[in-house]
Amino acid sequence: MQLHELQPNHKSATARRIGRGGKRGKTSGRGHKGQNARAGNSGRPEIRDFIKKLPKLRGHGVNRSRTVNSGRTQAVVVNVAALQTHFAAGDTVSPKTLVAKGIVDAVAKRAPVVKILGNGELSHALTVTNCAVSGAATEKIKAAGGTIS
Repeated sequence: MQLHELQPNHKSATARRIGRGGKRGKTSGRGHKGQNARAGNSGRPEIRDFIKKLPKLRGHGVNRSRTVNSGRTQAVVVNVAALQTHFAAGDTVSPKTLVAKGIVDAVAKRAPVVKILGNGELSHALTVTNCAVSGAATEKIKAAGGTIS
């Protein structure tokens, strides 16, 4: 191998030159006016450090998904297996009866929103009211002779 045969493994990356017309248009990703929009701008390091300490999203707390969607009610999940063990044939399953049997905890002294999922087996007929029911749970309840209203 000779010196003139050497080649770099990857091309050297050059910084994208913005603010000179072309594909980006208008302000070319520099915002509007001000010191940071000018050519040759480089902020003073101590100001840069100060900016880094500012929180990025204010007013959202630690867990943004919980605070932004705080009005959303999460359904309490109950599996078909729990209904099999706690309810006898012909019983009515509702949020109130689930709280009374201790399967689900009351939220603010009220029965919560309940969703029944299809994990487990069901051998006797039950009447399900005022509960959201998944597709698999619907099949199992109806197969056992139960009804959903």
